[in-house]
Amino acid sequence: MSENVENASENKQDINTSGTEATPTTTQGRSHAVLTQGLGGILGVKAGMTQVFNADGRSMAVTVIDLKPSVITQIKTNKDNDYQAIQVGIIDKNAAHTSLSEQGHAKKAGATGFYHYQEFRLPKDANLEGLAVGQVLTSDFIKAGDLVDVSSRSKGKGFQGGMKRYNMSGGHKTHGASLSHRSLGSIGNRADPGRCFKNKKMPGHMGHEKISVQNVQVVKVDKDNGLLLINGSVPGSRSTVVSIRKAVKTIKK
Repeated sequence: MSENVENASENKQDINTSGTEATPTTTQGRSHAVLTQGLGGILGVKAGMTQVFNADGRSMAVTVIDLKPSVITQIKTNKDNDYQAIQVGIIDKNAAHTSLSEQGHAKKAGATGFYHYQEFRLPKDANLEGLAVGQVLTSDFIKAGDLVDVSSRSKGKGFQGGMKRYNMSGGHKTHGASLSHRSLGSIGNRADPGRCFKNKKMPGHMGHEKISVQNVQVVKVDKDNGLLLINGSVPGSRSTVVSIRKAVKTIKK
């Protein structure tokens, strides 16, 4: 398993972040924020997939998540926002590609801007002492064997028909069928109701949606290389930003 992890740590340097050079966020000079177990989450970037071998010698497919520094950019409290949350930024962005308003917002965290922001909602009675803007979230609340919920954006498929998008059967392949091999068929009546109902499954844009996978097992946490190995696949392509948080639902044994 160590050889696969080392290869993954080498490949993570090739991740493309929109082709823009920016000074990477480092943990030097920044304090670390340790979240209470079960509260908040952490962001990472999908580096790819590989396989590892467990104690029984069986291979298992894992997704490698590059845990880039997740910087706290804003803290929302009950007094100011009527709810509690932390806003996290990941992947630095150059000032030339950042608006002035975003630069002013990210300046409080000691950066010029981030490519991705995400807010993690916290309970109203959560203790926010020890959290400050500019701190870097740690992955100490995630251990090997834990169950986590993973959210990311799926691959975009563009405009697709009903057969690919919704697995429809299509029309007849022969027996007089003409130009209707991959058509949907009937989509409504004529006079009554005289229209298509809302949310009718029809051709359209497929993919590029937020997908959440629950109760995914953590295989290994490599703190030295900043990697997280998750059992199975994670939606999205390489370089997709992934949100990881403790599982909200537990599996009953």
